[in-house]
Amino acid sequence: MTQPWLANYQSGVPHTVNLEKFSSIPEVFAQSLAKYRDRDAFINMGKSITYGDLDRLSIQFATYLQQTLKLPTGSRVAVMMPNVLQYPVAIFGILRAGYVVVNVNPLYTPRELEHQLNDSGAEAILILANFAHTLEAIIQNTQIKHTIVTELGDLFGFPKKLLVNSVVRYIKKLVPTYTLPGHTTLSSALEKGQDNTLKEPQLNHQDIAFLQYTGGTTGVAKGAMLTHGNIVANMQQAHAWISPVVTDGKEMIVTALPLYHIFSLTANCMVFTKIGATNLLITNPRDIPDFVKTLEKYPVTCLTGVNTLFNALLNNSDFAKLDFSKWKLALGGGMAVQHAVADKWKKITHIPLVEAYGLTETSPAAMMNPMNTTEFNGMIGLPIPLTTGEIRDDAGQVLPAGERGELFIRGPQVMKGYWNRPEDTAQILGEDGFLATGDIAIMKPSGFFQIVDRKKDMILVSGFNVYPNEIEDVVANHPGILEVACIGIADDKTGEAVKLVVVKKDPQLTSEEIIEFCRGQLTNYKIPRVIEFRDSLPKSNVGKILRRELRN
Repeated sequence: MTQPWLANYQSGVPHTVNLEKFSSIPEVFAQSLAKYRDRDAFINMGKSITYGDLDRLSIQFATYLQQTLKLPTGSRVAVMMPNVLQYPVAIFGILRAGYVVVNVNPLYTPRELEHQLNDSGAEAILILANFAHTLEAIIQNTQIKHTIVTELGDLFGFPKKLLVNSVVRYIKKLVPTYTLPGHTTLSSALEKGQDNTLKEPQLNHQDIAFLQYTGGTTGVAKGAMLTHGNIVANMQQAHAWISPVVTDGKEMIVTALPLYHIFSLTANCMVFTKIGATNLLITNPRDIPDFVKTLEKYPVTCLTGVNTLFNALLNNSDFAKLDFSKWKLALGGGMAVQHAVADKWKKITHIPLVEAYGLTETSPAAMMNPMNTTEFNGMIGLPIPLTTGEIRDDAGQVLPAGERGELFIRGPQVMKGYWNRPEDTAQILGEDGFLATGDIAIMKPSGFFQIVDRKKDMILVSGFNVYPNEIEDVVANHPGILEVACIGIADDKTGEAVKLVVVKKDPQLTSEEIIEFCRGQLTNYKIPRVIEFRDSLPKSNVGKILRRELRN
């Protein structure tokens, strides 16, 4: 497919990128270590580690796994913790030893954890002590042979380490009692890692780097096999795309989304580590007042997030008081960015909220709006270098510009397939290399793409297609609404009807006011028939509203 927009994109983004420059993630990492050794790599709770520290600690962890535990080549190692300094040490250590990272949501229930550990076949796990009781409940049903436990302050140094760990365990009581016979501590593992020398594996683009599990919102969670080639390609693609606005070795990016999620993992940890940036890790982004206080302390330049996170920041009165003079980039993804949120963001920060699009299965970046975007356009942008997007009908035929259909993506960042699930892989990944995204979209004549909605979320009212994203985007503009979700419900007359679930900003807001507001902006069959008020909406680990739970 031709991409006529490239001729008009004057920001210097290349048409292509060199995929052969790096054979693996550790090779990209090694370049950063050589260039930025004395620069802060990660900051968390006031403590920083430099790229040199990260080099040393990740080598020690890698050596422990390889030489002390003697894990076989290709072993899967699970990592279960929020955004703390131990996270980059763990994942770079696992990758440098030649193993596969299995990212685990620390908020998983025992049932969810058991499924992921068994499905991945993980033999070892590094887990934050706060969640060790979850592992205790199911470890006997898994293949886990080695358990490494860390506490929140383990990399803070004395005396802060002792203080933080004591407060978390004894005062805040955030570490439930657990028993994991035979486990070791991360501190002990790092010490033992100093006793041997790492044998660096020969990795290539085909080797699996991550088993990145989908959220399971459409069924049983599946592990997307993301290779070193996939992640290296996405690092090269995304770096090329954002290069007009970022400077190597000069940026500080806020990492509020969890690193175990693909968006934050690649965009923040991988891409910004590649350019020598400092990652400011936010352990608990749900504590918005503390989050804003943290932002006030640092010379932030970039931020990634989802719509609900941006909205929460904007609804904090202290956020608008921050100094945004150094801010360069705010990148939204993971769910649709709403016009009301993007417009308010630009008004307060004076920088645009740039929307991007991707999936776990695409490592994740597939499309982004250009960096010279000044106003929110409601689009997910353009295919990034070496990426092709197509709109197809239910018969698989490619549709012309302006027609609605399912979005298909092809590029070097598309996953190898689902772990041990050839049938599921065949359903989503064609022999032509195109991935079926499950998203309904339109390609504009300009080459820009617009997501209409998830295929499975579409509501059919009297034979007319209603897309929840459109309804939510309209209703979010009401000044009395904090958050809104739209779902379909059964209706005797119309088959389905539109229902809104609303979190109020104005306590006096009524259903009648919302419906009247909709009448002026939506055709009759799109107007909600039922409105339910709630104190909160169910969200995924990154803050994406879960319509499925509302439907259930």
